[in-house]
Amino acid sequence: MNTTLSVRKVQEDAEAYFRQGNYYCSEAIVASVRDNIAPEMPEALIAAASGFPVGVGRSKCMCGAVSGAVISLGYVFGRTEPSAPSDPKSVKTMELANELQQAFRDNHRVLCCSVQTKGMDMASGEHKAQCVAFTGEMAAKTAEIIARELSLVTADQEA
Repeated sequence: MNTTLSVRKVQEDAEAYFRQGNYYCSEAIVASVRDNIAPEMPEALIAAASGFPVGVGRSKCMCGAVSGAVISLGYVFGRTEPSAPSDPKSVKTMELANELQQAFRDNHRVLCCSVQTKGMDMASGEHKAQCVAFTGEMAAKTAEIIARELSLVTADQEA
C-alpha cells in the first residue's frame, strides 16, 4: 500500500481509463485504485469488477461506478476469512460503503443507472460524459475515504 496519494490522479486515471475505452466504470475505478494506492492488489480484482458496468451486467440497476468503488473499499478494508457479522472489518467496510453510496445519492439522488440515464442514447456523447464524470467522482471519493481511514498523506485532497 502506498503511503501517499493524489486524489486528483486517482480520479483522472479512472476517468481516462473509461473515456479511452480501456475499461468500463467499475473496472476503471479498481484499476486506478490499484495503480495509485494499492499496487499489491491482484489484477484479478479488476476482472472481478467486469460484471458491474451499466448497472450490473447491463441491467441498469446500481451505477457501476458505485460498484467499482465499493469493490475497492472492500479490498482495502474487508475481511478475507470467515467470521461473525460483528467482525470489525466487516462492520467497518459496510460503514464505509454506506458513506460512499450516500455521497453519490447526495449528489445524484439515486443509485439506479436507468434513472440516471433516462432518455439518453447509450452510445451518445452525453451518456458517456456523464458516466466518465460519475467514474471520476466515485474514484475520488474512494481515494478520500482510504486516505482518511489509513491516515495517508494526500497531495491534493479535495472535498
